[in-house]
Amino acid sequence: MSTLVDYDDAVARYDTVIGIEVHVELGTRTKMFDGAEVTFGAEPNTQVTPVSLGLPGALPAVNATAVEYAIRIGLALNCSIAESCRFARKNYFYPDVPKNFQTSQYDEPIAYEGWVDVELDDGSIFRVEIERAHMEEDAGKNTHIGGSDGRIHGAEYSLVDYNRAGIPLVEIVTKPIEGAGARAPEVARAYVQTLRDIFRALGVSEAKMERGNVRADVNVSIRPTPESVLGTRTETKNVNSFRSVERAVRYEVSRQAGVLDDGVAIIQETRHWHEDTGTTASGRVKSDAEDYRYFPEPDLVPIAPDRAWVEEIRAGLPEMPAARRRRLQAEWEYADAEMRDVVNAGAVELIETTIAAGASPAAARKWWMGELARTAKQQDVELEALPVTPTQIGQLQKLVDEGAINDKLARQVLEGVLAGEGDPAEIVAARGLGVVSDDGPLLDAIDAALAAQPDIAEKIRSGNLGPVGAIIGAVMKATRGQADAGRVRELLLERIGS
Repeated sequence: MSTLVDYDDAVARYDTVIGIEVHVELGTRTKMFDGAEVTFGAEPNTQVTPVSLGLPGALPAVNATAVEYAIRIGLALNCSIAESCRFARKNYFYPDVPKNFQTSQYDEPIAYEGWVDVELDDGSIFRVEIERAHMEEDAGKNTHIGGSDGRIHGAEYSLVDYNRAGIPLVEIVTKPIEGAGARAPEVARAYVQTLRDIFRALGVSEAKMERGNVRADVNVSIRPTPESVLGTRTETKNVNSFRSVERAVRYEVSRQAGVLDDGVAIIQETRHWHEDTGTTASGRVKSDAEDYRYFPEPDLVPIAPDRAWVEEIRAGLPEMPAARRRRLQAEWEYADAEMRDVVNAGAVELIETTIAAGASPAAARKWWMGELARTAKQQDVELEALPVTPTQIGQLQKLVDEGAINDKLARQVLEGVLAGEGDPAEIVAARGLGVVSDDGPLLDAIDAALAAQPDIAEKIRSGNLGPVGAIIGAVMKATRGQADAGRVRELLLERIGS
């Protein structure tokens, strides 16, 4: 095994070229070519039909909604929509493909020659060229029992669930992405994130990467200079988080540089991504298109989208995420750096929903980019994976705005929400965290603090208000942080004055 080359050294000596294939599961009610229902988490092999199982004599029929969704995606990616296209059989044997072929599109995709602009962390724009977006069906799911890592090697036996077999997919394939240089990993991550946001805006998929709704195959090759011919590529399969997409590119660049430095040729192969170690491992030698023996699907007629229908779909497209972000930034009055941080954290929708729940833009950003962002980083998860909803953050801020709790108490309430103790109001009641608003207990605490620190009390009486904070601090400690500091100051000054 070759030694990994430091990433900065690798990109200084080699030019990186990447290509990304993104698969998105479409959110249709039924499968691509049959009437089986699609529900996430259903019992294995309960959402199948003879078509799903590839039984003899079972004939497919195209899901019209899936075709419409594919056109939406193509238009959003600035693609041309084919006047006529057809399905093909991609022939290969694997247990999760019961027909021994996958119904896909080969030389006639429904959408082709597009582009999408992605915004990088510093606000710069990088354009990614799209080669094609085509329709196909998903495979089933293999579960390998036994062995150490859940893979087929070393397993005692395998189980197959065909619920996923036949779910509609659109695969978006980029042209070779050149010119990114050392920022290739960042471009890859930003591109996949941009596509995820577009899918959600279009309403064509839930686009939850943790569920496998969106999966990325990451192709990486390196070459001596940008003028050199393209190097041999590897394809890291089924990477399902933004962070992992970025890490996979970095690792492959470092690994391939080490291989070439040793005078060994890169093997064109698929590779598996290991999230725990941040490394890739060899899978199988990569097949070329001719190995799949594509030929037109004889059981399905070509699809010829009516031009008027295509234009009707185009006219009905929603606001795209980039334009929406610019509008929201203006409405929320965020600085460029603030909005960029929000976008990079994947918090735009979270903040928007929190504002809709009643919080101000400033308060919503404070919570999601402050306490919650720190918690997500500590737990190494995405913000949206935290067990708290925008509605709950809106409720929490409302309690602060109403004076029922202060900021310090609010953080304790948030801890309770994250711990699954309930909604903010329930936690305030259960933990007894409400602000002490009765002047009686506050005056008692003030008198006790003054009596305990007579020298400070005398300084205040003489007109030196500097030590006021010490008395207020003592009162806050006595009330376990549940006093209103502003009211304590008012009462303290009245007490001293009298």
